[in-house]
Amino acid sequence: MTADQQELTLSEKIAATVQAYIDGLNGGSADDIADLYAEGATVEDPIGAPIRSTREELVEFYGIITNLDSRDATLKWTKIAGDTAVFEFTLVTGTAGMKFEITPVDIMVFNDEGKIVSMRAVWEQSDLKQL
Repeated sequence: MTADQQELTLSEKIAATVQAYIDGLNGGSADDIADLYAEGATVEDPIGAPIRSTREELVEFYGIITNLDSRDATLKWTKIAGDTAVFEFTLVTGTAGMKFEITPVDIMVFNDEGKIVSMRAVWEQSDLKQL
């Protein structure tokens, strides 16, 4: 880093990671999304589901989404405080001629580097709508 470059604040790092997460859902690979997580991070999606805590589990989980025929994620809003972000997004996915929409609220905690250390998704099965 040169003297005239400023280091990003934690809030800016978090905002960038949230956007990278949405971008990954839109067009990235499961590995791209898993790269946003710190080693040993946990994912509970939805809350109450078994917690995933290895990179292999994260890649398998996100592979379900990234292997679909179509996917379109749209960030609706984000709130950041300290090391935590809460955000809502809409995800429309399609496969085998069917389309589904869900609008979860994700709660993510981040480390100082802006990597996700925990993610909990707030939604239930009744929130998944067939279009």
